[in-house]
Amino acid sequence: LAIVWAITVIRLSNVFVEHSIHKVSDITGLSKDIVPLLENVLKIIIIVATLMVVLSVWEINITPLVASAGIAGVAIAIAAKDTLANFFGGISVFMDRPFKIGDYIVLDKGERGEVVAIGVRSTRIKTRDDILITIPNSIIANSKIINESAPVPNFRVRIPVSVAYGSDIDLVEKTLSEIAVSNKNILREPPPRVRFREFGDSGLLFELLCWAKEPALRGLTVHELNSAIYKKFDEIGITIPFPQRDVHLYRK
Repeated sequence: LAIVWAITVIRLSNVFVEHSIHKVSDITGLSKDIVPLLENVLKIIIIVATLMVVLSVWEINITPLVASAGIAGVAIAIAAKDTLANFFGGISVFMDRPFKIGDYIVLDKGERGEVVAIGVRSTRIKTRDDILITIPNSIIANSKIINESAPVPNFRVRIPVSVAYGSDIDLVEKTLSEIAVSNKNILREPPPRVRFREFGDSGLLFELLCWAKEPALRGLTVHELNSAIYKKFDEIGITIPFPQRDVHLYRK
């Protein structure tokens, strides 16, 4: 009976693993290649448990075997502590779901990129320079992660602008708003806003606030907005100041 139940449980566990992995792989990006690994691990656990049951039915003392297995388990856990840390870190990532495949994330050390794979041991992100970064899940689980794609895929763009003292601030505000609205990557809702931040040492400091459609467009959108602002200000005569110093010479 123990052997029959073991065979049944092994088959049911295989079906469960395949169904579960296929179900979450589309969401998390978990590779289907780990299905054989999980099936083998569960099979070993079930076989060992069945062996213990059979030995107990035969009235064989399994206490020394259990003690030996415990000592061996401790030794394996110490030897593979990094692997286990990454494994449990991966479980934490799957449970909390701080990000998913396709999200743009920023780690606490400044790495920014698109999540391309979430595995049991590590997570891979691809930067805008097409560099693949592999990060152990134990580090991911203990890092501060900024998800630029959540809770909405839109990304806020901030463009600081400085204009010379004496400029028409109403014209500056109107011009910046029109430039943002005319950009194809900028959303119309919520509408772009312009804020007069402060009186700077060399000029009046404004900030253009608008929402890009997705984080992947941040660099291109900032480039297009800066180029359009420079050209438009030059066209309508608004001066972009730079630090200057006046030197006065006095003769005694």
